[in-house]
Parts: sequence; C-alpha cells; structure tokens
Amino acid sequence: MLIFLVLLAILQFILLDIKLMTQHLFATVVTGTAVAANNRGEGDGSTLSTLQKITFGNEQFTTVSAEAIRWGLREYLQNLDPTQVNRIFDAETKGGIYEYKDETFSADQYVDDDLFGFMNAKKGSKDEDATVKRRGAVEVTRAISLDPFLGDVSFGSRGGQKDRTSIYGNEMHLTAYQYSVALTPASLKQPSRAALLLDALAAVRHVGGNHARFLYDFTPESIALRVTVDPAPWILNCFERQQGQAIDCARLVALVTASDVDAKEIILGGAIASTASAEQLKQLGAEVHLGVKQAIAAVKARLTA
Repeated sequence: MLIFLVLLAILQFILLDIKLMTQHLFATVVTGTAVAANNRGEGDGSTLSTLQKITFGNEQFTTVSAEAIRWGLREYLQNLDPTQVNRIFDAETKGGIYEYKDETFSADQYVDDDLFGFMNAKKGSKDEDATVKRRGAVEVTRAISLDPFLGDVSFGSRGGQKDRTSIYGNEMHLTAYQYSVALTPASLKQPSRAALLLDALAAVRHVGGNHARFLYDFTPESIALRVTVDPAPWILNCFERQQGQAIDCARLVALVTASDVDAKEIILGGAIASTASAEQLKQLGAEVHLGVKQAIAAVKARLTA
C-alpha cells in the first residue's frame, strides 16, 4: 500500500510538472507610422468622424479596439482558406454582413471557432439555457497610439444635393499603434493552428471600421515575441517612441536585466533589430532578426520543437 501511495505521488508530481511546462506564446506588435482616420458614413446628424481616445497622464492617445484587430485577423484566415472558417464576411451582401456555415459551431472543424471562440445565446425548447459557447484561445489587447493626439482634423464638402451632412470633418492622427496578443497553443483543439495566428499577425491588412479612402496598414514594422512556460506575458507595451520617429524597446531590456524575463525566450524582428536595445538584448541571449517574417519563422520552429 505504501509503495502504491509513493508511486501515485510521483505520478502526480510528473503530471504537475508537465502542466507547468505548458508553452505560452506572447507577441507585441508596433505598426508603421501613418495617418489614421475613420469614416463611418452618414451618422445621426453628426458631421465629424472621430477617433476613439484614451487619456494617460495629461495627454490623449488614440486607440483601436481589440474587436477591430480580431476582425482583421479573421479576414486573413478567410482569405487564406474559406473552407476552414465558419464565419464568412461578404462585403457585397446587404452592405456587408457575417454569415455562419454552422451555428452549432465546431472548434475541431473550423480554425476561427478554435482560435477566437464563439457564443450562440439561445434558449432551449423549455426555456432552459441552451447557450453554446467557447472562450477564445487568442487574447488581444487594444491598440494604443505611440504618439499623443494633438487634434488634427480635415474638413471637406460633398458635391451634388446638399443636406445637413454636406460639410464634414475627419479626425486624423499621424502615429504608429502598439498592441499585443496571447495564446496557449495547448488550449487549441489543434495546437498547430498557432502558426496560422502568427502568419495572420504578419499579414493583417484591415482593421474593423477602416474605409477604403483611409487605409491604415496594421502589419508589424517591428515585433517582439516570447515563447515561455511563464503564464504571464511581461512584454506587453514594450515599445516606445524615441526622439524623432525612432522606436525603441528599452523597457524590454530592463525586464531582462532585472531577470523578470529570460532573454533566451525573446525573439525580435523588423526595424527594431537595428537599435542599440536590440543589440543589447542579442548580447544577453535574445534572438534578433532583420525581418518580421524571419522572427515569426523562428517562433514557429520553437513551438514545434
């Protein structure tokens, strides 16, 4: 009996160790600097299309919702292979609507149901709760501008018949945006789909709300990735604007030198590779690549190792 209890304790310890060794994937993206604006068409008497904002200290920064970024990631998956996604967006149908192939959903069958989750809040035939749902495995933060918003506005007028919205304005912001994602591949029905998320980060073209005349490229100019057994991200918002247009990651260097983050878990790619901070991280053991796609390829190799 004693031997059995000892073996059981050893087994529990091994299972706990395996659980603690679960890989987690974190990424922080900073876009290129461009003019962000929004045009939602004719509103309820309003002639100014505004940007969402958030206040930090004594300054305002513009922000893009996590839902909008998720929309862009979904769009990439649909364009990659429509047969593998459940939710399909058709811009030609009723001005653009989402349609579902299967409202019972399936994280096993559809990559978008697996990565982003779903919820179908319906009542059963006898009023019992028949909600079908799955928490999204991919977590996305809001994108925050690296530069404070100074109030730039463009004004224009519409030709032809005049009405109360013939004179209009659009808030504009020349800035780069920073956002982060988190994923535990083991929480997916098919862990190999984590590679699709990485590919989407490097190829997202639109975010929700973008109008054709106000294209803003959300692909990474620089990216910081971390593959770790630590369940805490630590690398969120690790980029910051320096004097002029330069982007730096001094905060990430501080985390590594303080031993809060292991440099060997860090992979950097893109324009950030040419900075002094990236060189310092490389000397400490981080992996640094000139290209964003090169960094993503390196992360894929770690996830499948």
